[in-house]
Amino acid sequence: MERGKEHSEKERTEKECVTEDINEALREWESAKRFFDYATGHEQVDYAIHAIITAEKRYAMLLGKAKRMQGQWPKWIGGVR
Repeated sequence: MERGKEHSEKERTEKECVTEDINEALREWESAKRFFDYATGHEQVDYAIHAIITAEKRYAMLLGKAKRMQGQWPKWIGGVR
């Protein structure tokens, strides 16, 4: 395999992993928000708030990482609403 093609394949795989991580982080964030909607009691509410903040920060961090990556991205399946 050519060196340029090998680099392109590695870059594509890395971008696919970041895409999967972004989708997972979005699902976690949405799940944390749903948990908050049904939380009862002080401890569950505190936990839900912490989970929302953590998931939101992870999602934002991964989006920032994706924006800094150069080159063409594979077709996005799923996507952000």
